[in-house]
Amino acid sequence: MERRSFLKKAGVGLAAGAAAGVASSPVVAAPAVHTGLPEIKWRMTSSFPRGVDTLFGSAELLSTRVSEITGGKFDIRVYPAGELLPALQALDAVQQGTVEMSHTCSYYYTGKDKAFGFGTAIPFGLNARQMDAWIIAGGGQELLDEFYSNYNIRSFLGGNTGVQMGGWYRKEINTVADMNGLKIRIAGLGGELLARMGAVPQQLAPGDIYTALEKGTIDAAEFVAPYDDEKLGLHKVAPNYYAPGFWEPGPAVHFFVNKQEWDKLPKEYQAAFQAASREAHILMTASYDHKNPQALARLLSQGVKLQRFSNEIMKKAYDLSQEMYAEESAKNPAWKKIYTEFVKYRQSQNAWFGVAEASYDRFMQSIR
Repeated sequence: MERRSFLKKAGVGLAAGAAAGVASSPVVAAPAVHTGLPEIKWRMTSSFPRGVDTLFGSAELLSTRVSEITGGKFDIRVYPAGELLPALQALDAVQQGTVEMSHTCSYYYTGKDKAFGFGTAIPFGLNARQMDAWIIAGGGQELLDEFYSNYNIRSFLGGNTGVQMGGWYRKEINTVADMNGLKIRIAGLGGELLARMGAVPQQLAPGDIYTALEKGTIDAAEFVAPYDDEKLGLHKVAPNYYAPGFWEPGPAVHFFVNKQEWDKLPKEYQAAFQAASREAHILMTASYDHKNPQALARLLSQGVKLQRFSNEIMKKAYDLSQEMYAEESAKNPAWKKIYTEFVKYRQSQNAWFGVAEASYDRFMQSIR
């Protein structure tokens, strides 16, 4: 079998390197030629514009790595939002087989079923590390797989931004009353939660946010965090920058793949795809953790007013989120099944993080 032959040759190379005294040096195996495997071409539509390079870059990285690993046999062409399909039609296109895959956020599709929120983030949910733990090791992937199977898709982690910011506001938001009538761009369950607080949520694709905020079509907008927000230029039209984005404590991004197309892939290509998607996922979080502090410093130097949501707003939002979840559990079996396990996991994670992680963070932040 070709794969065994390749592994055998790789093993000989490793042994030779060790004998030559270079075992401590990193060894990079050449990609398999895969001469007996078919050439496959896929199209991936993204929900993100090319200019949002860290988000969009995750899709480009997956495409590049899959091609490298398969010797160019498995080619995935990436299309930014609006080039092939509108940003928010990414999931539907995969479900219907219009394209083989997409790179998007699950919570964009809570209008179909609120349970889509779990794939990305729900208000007062898990932070980025906890989301990874839940999906990768805590049974979350299995729960999501069962849910997504109803929509003819497979899901693979494709990034996480870390806890997001609470957005840009033309005026200060100090009390719950200040939320009343506020037109804000926000996606997913965060939008429904803010609606319960009196706001008027708008779901806009990333490329449309600046224009809407500039023209006054909306009063506020949340997107991601300093690095991406700076790129969109939102600080130029709304100077008040709030934290934290309690509706997106650890939002994951996903690669969605049409089930039939996935099943047709050779096992070697499936393995290449899974390895590349995990690499892209890890790199996104690391990139944001590196870029956001620098971007925030630049924004503050331009007169941005960094604000924190008041305890009144945070507590009211939390209480309303619990009401919302109880209501959904009473009428939506898919939501209830995932949420029941999700809450147990969140409690366990927060108990542990409070022991070591939070204690260390609080001390280090106090002496900066």
